[in-house]
Amino acid sequence: MTPLVMIPGMMCDARMWGGIDRDLGVPVIHHIPTGAASMPDLAATFLADAPRQFALAGLSMGGILAMELLRQAPDRITRLALLDTNPRAETPAAQSRRAAQVTRALTGDLEGVMRDDMKPNYLAESPNKPAILDLCMDMALTLGPQVFARQSAALRDRPDQQATLAAFTGPALVLMGAEDTLCPLDRHQLMHDLMPQSRLQIIANAAHLPPLEQPDATARALRAWLA
Repeated sequence: MTPLVMIPGMMCDARMWGGIDRDLGVPVIHHIPTGAASMPDLAATFLADAPRQFALAGLSMGGILAMELLRQAPDRITRLALLDTNPRAETPAAQSRRAAQVTRALTGDLEGVMRDDMKPNYLAESPNKPAILDLCMDMALTLGPQVFARQSAALRDRPDQQATLAAFTGPALVLMGAEDTLCPLDRHQLMHDLMPQSRLQIIANAAHLPPLEQPDATARALRAWLA
């Protein structure tokens, strides 16, 4: 059976998937991109030891890395799921914010960066929001400031991947939380348009992390994509 590679968002680990990976009916390989400071290097390092062929799902930064994997090895990826992500290169305004965040993280305030600049933008309002935010903080602090610096550089310098998506003809899912402000609807509509064979799925009562906010709906969408 073809395995599924799942790549979480920035400063997240496999816990970001909320356990839905255990209920998809396929072997799952979790990949946490920590070891390089560019998307091409992160992708090349993973591909060196990856299965010959695999399905691929990525959320946010994980989706951006998934697109780079597709660019480098289109013959190895059987199907593609992109969740709450963005195919475009980073804007100059976003790039300019990263240096101060990295400096804070490397000088001992990673927790403050996550608390002030990132976590407030992640989630829709719900009774589960405090617990999910605590999990996000624990994942980030476990990975640490050096990983934050490398992931920030990789995101800052990432290439535009619209041509990569336009060339992909396999089964595809484009999924987002309805309240995602980090990667809003227009980015997902763009990806859907670039891959007209894809299904565009919008998860209600979720923002940037549907696997944690609405795990049942997200799992159903992924199972349908894998079927």
